Amino acid sequence: MTQAQYDVLIVGGGIGGLMAAYGLRRQNPRLRLAIAEKGRMVEQRSCPAAGGRPCVYCPVCSITSGFAGAGAFSDGKFNLGTAYGGTLGEELGENLAMQYIDAVSEVLDTFTPAGIEIREYGSNEALKLKCLQNNLRLLDMNVKHLGTDNNLLIMKNLIAWLRENGVDLLPNTDVRAVAPEDGGWRLTTNREDLTAKRLILATGRNGAEFVGALCRQLGIAMKSNAVDIGVRVEMKDAIWREFSSQIYEPKILCRTKTFEDRTRMFCFNQGGIVSAENNDGVVTANGHSFADPAKKTENCNFAILSSIRFTEPFNNPTEYARSFSKMANLIGSGNVLVQRFGDLIRGRRTNDHRLGQNTVIPTLKATAGDLSLALPHRILTNIIETIYALDKVAPGTANDDTLLYGLESKYYSIKPVHDGDFRIFEGIYLIGDGSGICRGLSQSGAMGLYVADRILADGQR
Repeated sequence: MTQAQYDVLIVGGGIGGLMAAYGLRRQNPRLRLAIAEKGRMVEQRSCPAAGGRPCVYCPVCSITSGFAGAGAFSDGKFNLGTAYGGTLGEELGENLAMQYIDAVSEVLDTFTPAGIEIREYGSNEALKLKCLQNNLRLLDMNVKHLGTDNNLLIMKNLIAWLRENGVDLLPNTDVRAVAPEDGGWRLTTNREDLTAKRLILATGRNGAEFVGALCRQLGIAMKSNAVDIGVRVEMKDAIWREFSSQIYEPKILCRTKTFEDRTRMFCFNQGGIVSAENNDGVVTANGHSFADPAKKTENCNFAILSSIRFTEPFNNPTEYARSFSKMANLIGSGNVLVQRFGDLIRGRRTNDHRLGQNTVIPTLKATAGDLSLALPHRILTNIIETIYALDKVAPGTANDDTLLYGLESKYYSIKPVHDGDFRIFEGIYLIGDGSGICRGLSQSGAMGLYVADRILADGQR
């Protein structure tokens, strides 16, 4: 088997890996640089379950994997701040973190075609007050909204620039093992062996198992992190228009009454659609929307997640969260479950007849069922109480015809200890969602640009 040699090899072609490659190549055109990605090139990514069909369990999911990453088909929301979307502000300090988040925004502008309008949204004090008066906390910041269609176009332009400037793009390349070799690293893949002096791991949440195994192999300490388990909520867009017309993405925190747990509403999609994604064989719900008005729907959707942080001796929160998603898939015959809120409250499963009479028309072909059979009592109670709390600021949220899709889970369980510059071992850097630090596009991209600068600075010493 042949062996390609690089100065820097990036594992993962999502926003973090792309920004790292851009930062390295723009400043040093002589570097031997490559991105290894287990999914396809962005132009070849297509989901056979598109158009309302259920997931067919592709070996490598084109929604979550491939060049441009899981964010390729997202709503293209870049949060221009550190209040949420990760803890980059804590890691680097607010000023430095904002410097790199602003740099990500500038890169996006560079690859935005002329004539495309990118909207930016700010904060709204009146809506913040309204939430506070109802025991809710609205988190908002400046947001650059690309839309799914524009986001995909901008990512294609960035990837084309990398290819044209000599970055080797290696699609369908699954890294199976990493081992030290001659002061660098050798990577065993399903295609050819690769060697590099430095590695940037930008594997995303889907790479958590790979990163965890590598940390155990190299004796890298890992901190336990939280998991979020919940549902994707869909209703008529008009119900949340007071918020969405003024701040693009309302993120609202709630402290539940029964258990005093923290839940959060986030990933709001105005006029959007609910989607399914295959996370290593587990199908979960997500959502996105398009910038093109012609592609808007009459619905909006958002996630409600309940946060769980475990303490010793338990240290496998990812598998805990995945187990409930697996149960929902089992009940749904391999598909996402959908249930009317009115049916959930009445303790009955949703069937196709009641779903067919619903005033909210589902945008995802999901299996009608009963989410209470897949969610623990505590989490289900938190979700129900959060919906009633949100109904106070957006009346109609708790309507019987509101749809709940399950499950939606976010895993942040792996957080390897790093040296302050996201270096977890000599010559290995970890960035993006797979680091346990980021949970969004802006901060993941900022980590990529930051690590590129650190590698270039080290090379000059």
